[in-house]
Amino acid sequence: MSRPVMEEYWHQTQFLNRVNVPFVRSVLPSPALAPSLQQVRSNVATLIGAHVDEIALTRCGTESLQDLISGYRALKSGDYIIYSDLDYDAMQNTMLSLKERRGVAVATFSIPEPATTANILSAYEEILKQTPRAKLLLVTHLCHRTGLVMPVKEIIAMARQRAVAVILDAAQAVGQMPVNVKDLSADFAGFSLHKWIGAPLGTGAIYIRKEKLSDMDLCLGNREDPPSDVSSRVYPGTYNFAATLTVPRALAFHNELTLERKQARLQFLRNYWVTRAREIGGINILTPDDEGRYGATTSFRLAGMHTFEDAKKIQDLLLKKYNILTVARKGIAKGAAVRVTPALYNTTAELDQLVAALHDIRNNLV
Repeated sequence: MSRPVMEEYWHQTQFLNRVNVPFVRSVLPSPALAPSLQQVRSNVATLIGAHVDEIALTRCGTESLQDLISGYRALKSGDYIIYSDLDYDAMQNTMLSLKERRGVAVATFSIPEPATTANILSAYEEILKQTPRAKLLLVTHLCHRTGLVMPVKEIIAMARQRAVAVILDAAQAVGQMPVNVKDLSADFAGFSLHKWIGAPLGTGAIYIRKEKLSDMDLCLGNREDPPSDVSSRVYPGTYNFAATLTVPRALAFHNELTLERKQARLQFLRNYWVTRAREIGGINILTPDDEGRYGATTSFRLAGMHTFEDAKKIQDLLLKKYNILTVARKGIAKGAAVRVTPALYNTTAELDQLVAALHDIRNNLV
């Protein structure tokens, strides 16, 4: 969180601690919880180009997407569902759970390397052709494993031509690049607000196009909210209201910075270290430089690195010897990798240290 957001979170925490029950039960003349949460929904809807009635608040992107995947009711035994190797682990597991719960079959495929726009679209087209009984496709906007940004608008259009519903995982995309659900023609999306928006931990949202609400089951029989309200499709219990009520301040700070400046800054930092790292022999940068295919995150693989244990050793070495935090990532079909994600506050001097460390590690490995 930025300082202004953290201060607002502390203010909201103090407020909730002082007037908890009267506020939550909406017995105070003003303010009251219900209209306050409605305002948060409205702000989030504006963020992604949706209508307020198409947004529900959740505790994180994972919860949002699990509600969407597990709640998608337009499936019957024998239908197929599809996901790729670069989709998020928890989302893959939720898709797999539909095999047991709904009797569907699962088709998986790998995103090609190098991951050019043409290669990505070709891979999605091929799996859809190979799976004529597919009814549901999971698509990740920005992959947490490699940082690859998918051409989601084209993929959604491709799936729609075959009557395949798409659930969009926008957890890493919202806040660091434009995400407009109407422009993308998305029917369902889940995302976090504590990542690139910078709201407190425990904040996320779900989007369901109004015309598609009936395709989603009530969340665990949730009848606390009217069935006609998208909030009936998410967890109905008590959560951290102070965190949620801080979301408007986080969005205001996001708008003060502007999305354009944030995206430009993050891509500049990414390109700064990637351009220099490409000059190091034996380092394979997995995320392409194609316009629109990358954000802040990019992963690399050293020559001879295949297993997660190999990647974990590099992660540990970078942290313990050079004081640089990276993340080893597994689940990539072509082998594990190490993920680098500069934040807005990182400096080029810090990225110079990263590149110098990679030079040093590579020289010692040869």
